[in-house]
Amino acid sequence: MPSAVADPAAGTTPERLLLAAPRGYCAGVDRAVQTVEHAIDLYGAPIYVRKEIVHNKHVVEQLRERGAIFVEEEEEIPEGQTVVFSAHGVSPSVHAKAAARELVTIDATCPLVTKVHVEARKFAAQGYTIVLVGHSGHEEVEGTMGEAPGEILLVESEEDVDRLEVDDPGRIAYLTQTTLSVDETSRIIGRLRERFPGIVGPRTDDICYATTNRQAAVRQLARECDLVLVIGSRNSSNSVRLVEVARDYGADAHLIDNSGQVQEEWLEGARVVGISSGASAPEELVSELVAFFRARGTEDVSELEVVQEDVRFMLPKEIRRELGARG
Repeated sequence: MPSAVADPAAGTTPERLLLAAPRGYCAGVDRAVQTVEHAIDLYGAPIYVRKEIVHNKHVVEQLRERGAIFVEEEEEIPEGQTVVFSAHGVSPSVHAKAAARELVTIDATCPLVTKVHVEARKFAAQGYTIVLVGHSGHEEVEGTMGEAPGEILLVESEEDVDRLEVDDPGRIAYLTQTTLSVDETSRIIGRLRERFPGIVGPRTDDICYATTNRQAAVRQLARECDLVLVIGSRNSSNSVRLVEVARDYGADAHLIDNSGQVQEEWLEGARVVGISSGASAPEELVSELVAFFRARGTEDVSELEVVQEDVRFMLPKEIRRELGARG
């Protein structure tokens, strides 16, 4: 039987709230969401979006209300219409199908995902077998594998590495999904290096700055809190990883979409509650959760800043050009 949702008028009141910093929107998500908003303003509704623009129910619903239509595949979009590709990136075959339907495309792929795509093409052109560390079925993984479908092998664990068979062990490279667990990925890459001492990788880490920073903040948060609540949707890879990190470092932790999902039993014995949010979760959801606890009587609210972020990405060229033309 499901637990009752916490009642602000009754029950346990934490003594203190500790907010992870950084948390919430990363530069790639901010760019993608703004891209859809500008497209609707510039071209008028509806604007089609292939897949969820970012993995957050709240954001998707807000954009849907403004006139975005989310579809699974480009074949669902009427010919000649405008489509935005999500922050997770798409494979070359998707671009080809969109062109065949004469769709007007706006690519909101995160520049850090684009970097991985470029690396995949480079390694494939140089004759490497590419090992991609990532989660099967994730849109980012599907897009990256589509860059060199015959040359990329997916691994999700150290056990997968142990089972790997490649034609030329001396000509092998690795890439990673951008939203993985930093600790777990480090272990997988370590196992790859053990099995294939000559393996090469990207010049700089593929796991994005925001994923790394949010996990570092939650790692510190977990050491100081009894309970960590992470705001994010269940299909958000980086949000799920934050919960795993908090648990790995000793805190009870749960993933919630909003304050309405907090369960009373989680709060029993929780003197200090930590709050973070995934890279696709807007800050307003954090504010609502803080208000939820203030209504229960929690007065001590502070931030735990682990690192400062100042990363910004330019909007896609199609949007910049149209904004410039309209003054």
